[in-house]
Parts: sequence; structure tokens; C-alpha cells
Amino acid sequence: MTNKYQELDWLGADALMAQGGVIVIDVRAEGSYQEAHIPGSMNLDLQALQNFCKREDRADQAVLVYCYHGISSQSVAQHLIQNGFTQVYSLKGGFEEWKTHHLKSSALTQKIL
Repeated sequence: MTNKYQELDWLGADALMAQGGVIVIDVRAEGSYQEAHIPGSMNLDLQALQNFCKREDRADQAVLVYCYHGISSQSVAQHLIQNGFTQVYSLKGGFEEWKTHHLKSSALTQKIL
């Protein structure tokens, strides 16, 4: 068991999500999430995060956390590690970095961005 989360850049995050079975958590404000988010992600505030920690299987589930720029997600990722999750990743550069590269590489639908 690791005692630290791992950071992934947008390419690593895409590869992880392509494998399937990863829970993607957006810790930005709800309004920002409603405006645009990574497809399949869930928006969790502090209370919802605590409930998530209580109900999810910690050992077998990969969790990718992101915020605006990759700073706040690091503390959330570490919190998940401290609560027994073993496969935790923080998106380096956050949603803004992910969005920038996806806007460059493909035409995304309005629903996603």
C-alpha cells in the first residue's frame, strides 16, 4: 500500500480513464462543474467527499481527483490515501490543462465543454 497519491498529466489521466473502472472526482465549485467537466466525473464537496470515503471500496478502486489547476486536488487525493484508498491520482494542471489539450486535439461537444 502506498502512502502517497500519484500525479498524472492529462495524457496519463486519459489513459487511466480509457482503461475503465476509475472514479473521477471533480472538487471544483458546483457552478464550474455544471459549466464544463470531464465526462463521467462526479462533483463532490467536502460533505459528499466524507460520505464517499465511508461507502466506497478502498482497495480495488482507482480514483482520479481534479480541481481547477491541480493544487486543491492534491490535498483531496492525500485525504483519500489517509482514508485507506490505495490507487489515488491527482490531475496535474487540473481541469484547465485537460481542457486546453482536448480543445487542441478534438472537437468536443457543447455538453462536455
